[in-house]
Amino acid sequence: MDREKKKKSPVAVTCSALGTVLLAALVLLCLPLTVPRVLGYQIYTVISGSMEPAVPTGSLAYVSGAEAEEIEEGEIIAFYGGRQSTAIITHRVVENNTLEGEFTTKGDANEKEDLSPVPYEEFIGKVAYTIPKLGWAAQAFTSPYGKAGAVGAIGTAVALHLLGAAIEKSHEKRRFV
Repeated sequence: MDREKKKKSPVAVTCSALGTVLLAALVLLCLPLTVPRVLGYQIYTVISGSMEPAVPTGSLAYVSGAEAEEIEEGEIIAFYGGRQSTAIITHRVVENNTLEGEFTTKGDANEKEDLSPVPYEEFIGKVAYTIPKLGWAAQAFTSPYGKAGAVGAIGTAVALHLLGAAIEKSHEKRRFV
């Protein structure tokens, strides 16, 4: 039995391939923002240079939960900038005073320790790792424009797949006529 090998339309194949590449790129961009969250990390963008060069401005900081009492001198932690503040600061621990329930912290690029100790209540977690420059991309990607762009990319990828399928269907009809 000889089966005739179907020759696909190059335009249909190209449309489908572009749609697949676009979706794959979008998934790859989302991985650093989604997988760590599933694993229990909180993700923050570093917006100041107080921890340079160890943690450059624009880095993505992955923060894991930890017991405040177990944090050791030299570790980098994330904490709220005050009782009513939503600002998140990442600095290195100079001292963990478990008796008082507070940390003395300092930014690596700062000359002196932070003026106020950080009470355990303001502690978020320990910085597990950072990825330089990815923070800016994450902020852009999670902004309203970034979200609209992602939806647009998904729509474009789907449209390319549908266009490829329609071209292939038309190509098959012409082949058998």
